[in-house]
Amino acid sequence: MAKLYGFIGCGNMGGAIATAVAKAAGGSALLLANRTPAKAEGLAAALGAEAGSNEAVANRCDWIFLGVKPQMMADMLSGLAPILAQRAARQERFLLVTMAAGQSMARIRAMAGGDYPIIRIMPNTPAAIGQGTIPYCTLDVTEDEEACFRAAMSAAGVLDPLPEQLIDAASSVAGCGPAWVYQFIEALADGGVACGLPRDKAVRYAAQTVAGSARLVLESGQHPGALKDAVCSPAGSTIQGVRVLEERGFRGAVMDAVIAAYDKTTKL
Repeated sequence: MAKLYGFIGCGNMGGAIATAVAKAAGGSALLLANRTPAKAEGLAAALGAEAGSNEAVANRCDWIFLGVKPQMMADMLSGLAPILAQRAARQERFLLVTMAAGQSMARIRAMAGGDYPIIRIMPNTPAAIGQGTIPYCTLDVTEDEEACFRAAMSAAGVLDPLPEQLIDAASSVAGCGPAWVYQFIEALADGGVACGLPRDKAVRYAAQTVAGSARLVLESGQHPGALKDAVCSPAGSTIQGVRVLEERGFRGAVMDAVIAAYDKTTKL
């Protein structure tokens, strides 16, 4: 029997995951809901999906993706708890998939009012184009259900199982990291513009350089430091730039950003 995938929350992240699932399962397998109905309706039209209410998702869907902000989760789930309890009483099998930062699976279960099977994912925005990094963990999910989840999410990017105690750390690298990468690309392009490059070319060169460099790390298996050394010729231009970045605390600033994000996530 075909599965019905429901999404409560169609913002940047929820919409990206819904788009990926639609590629793998087909838009007709999705039911979308959002606090602003027009957003769900617009995305549903684009994906060939159905739009509805939170209650409809909770009542009908086999997979219920929770894409609301952490601070909104308790109120949203308290309103759906009676529906979920009725389904459980009828021995209907459904799974909750949460993507809320800082919210443990046990906490989501408590908010939902039952010991329902749950998957916790920490995706990032490149999932919208199939290039996401998606650490995840599960609780009371069968092997077949995990395989179904991985198949449905296959168009989102790389899925990697982790113990839940590492999910917040993973989110601080993969989930938050794109924002800092975009900052770096912008800064790299700004430097090119300062040296005379047209803006469009500077942005394209910077973005492609980051994409290519990342791919080389993944495919070569070499340590990033070794790849950096390979670019730095003795008495050359690159090592002078490396020296300036070290003087300005580049690596320390990036590490501090990850740690600050982690500290904030654990307090949510």
